[in-house]
Amino acid sequence: MADTSTDVAAEASAWVAANWNPDLAVGEWWQLLADAGYSHPTLPEAAGGRGFGRRETSMVRQAISDAGAMGPPTGLGMMLAAPTIAKHGSPDQIERFIKPILNGVDAWCQLFSEPNAGSDLASLQTSAVLDGDEYTVNGQKAWTSGGKIADKGMLIARTDPALPKHRGIGWFAFDMHQAGVDVRPLTEMTGRAIFNEVFIDNARVAAGDLIGEDGNGWRVASDTLMFERISLGASPVPLNSCSPGSIAANLEKRAGDMVTRRRSGEAGVPQPNLAMWNRLVEQARERGLLERPLVREQFVRFYELAEVNRLQALRGRTKGASMASPNISKLMMSELFRQGRELGATVYGMDATLNSDEGLEGLIQELIMFSPGPAIYGGTDQVQRNIIGERGLGLPREPGPGKETPFNELPKN
Repeated sequence: MADTSTDVAAEASAWVAANWNPDLAVGEWWQLLADAGYSHPTLPEAAGGRGFGRRETSMVRQAISDAGAMGPPTGLGMMLAAPTIAKHGSPDQIERFIKPILNGVDAWCQLFSEPNAGSDLASLQTSAVLDGDEYTVNGQKAWTSGGKIADKGMLIARTDPALPKHRGIGWFAFDMHQAGVDVRPLTEMTGRAIFNEVFIDNARVAAGDLIGEDGNGWRVASDTLMFERISLGASPVPLNSCSPGSIAANLEKRAGDMVTRRRSGEAGVPQPNLAMWNRLVEQARERGLLERPLVREQFVRFYELAEVNRLQALRGRTKGASMASPNISKLMMSELFRQGRELGATVYGMDATLNSDEGLEGLIQELIMFSPGPAIYGGTDQVQRNIIGERGLGLPREPGPGKETPFNELPKN
């Protein structure tokens, strides 16, 4: 790893200049990024990264952006599976599962929430029963992001119902391409289907694909959720990319064509960040709105929140940061979506209801419809406040059954 931040920026810029070619196939470019450790620079070197902190990683992403190059693979494999497996997986698991994430060969989904285990995730009832050197899995998962294009899934399932609910859980790298796995998209009011429900009927997962120890899955899953909240609350340098994996079938496409796509991308998640803020400033100036005090105040409020959220995300990576720091970032991110929606509606007025709002290619209309989602997925705002109160402020937990009560003796919803 380079010794200084200046060296990191210079090295990354030189590398991108030497290697980026818009005529490369997507898979070829992603393999180059992975080989250089630039696909996911925050991962340790043993897991295919560079061991960079958030600041150095932002410099790498800025170098890619400045060169007009395509970014690394998107999705939950990069965001959640890779850092979780890097932390808890064996060397063999790191080799088998992380490399195909970094070069975009495998797309991942998150098989956590269930119809009766959302906010109280530890109440999950999907079972994994050991049968020789495999587990047999049965159950239903809900709100599965990216399920319809996933090759692998981060599955948590109950391996021993006689243990307390936070124990007796396993975290598995689960093959989505097998009999007994039925993925059904859940269409949102945006017209997209980011989320899915997944029905699992006597599917199988190898015992060697259990990440961490059997019964310790809740601790592994807690780290996955921590990575999720850090990622959702962060404000990274935006890069154009596309979905990885065999179903999305982007690996053979021309990389340069991915750079010119609309930035909200095929995932359909609009980004209320400072890049959007700058574009809204331009639109407000053209419409003669910037001299209105209330409009200027609204712009300032959004800018302040975006900047404070960026600094909060940086602080969350420092030694001694609050255990609730990722939850604070996640909560602030939900508010960014709400304020971004209101700011866009102020600038465009009635035009914000149209899918062709001038200057932002329908981004505001999609943001308005999508904005309730972030306060729900990744843990609701109410759940984040509970965690902040308990972990950050030391407030007492809500009353309930004792922690040592076996799961099969707890009342079920």
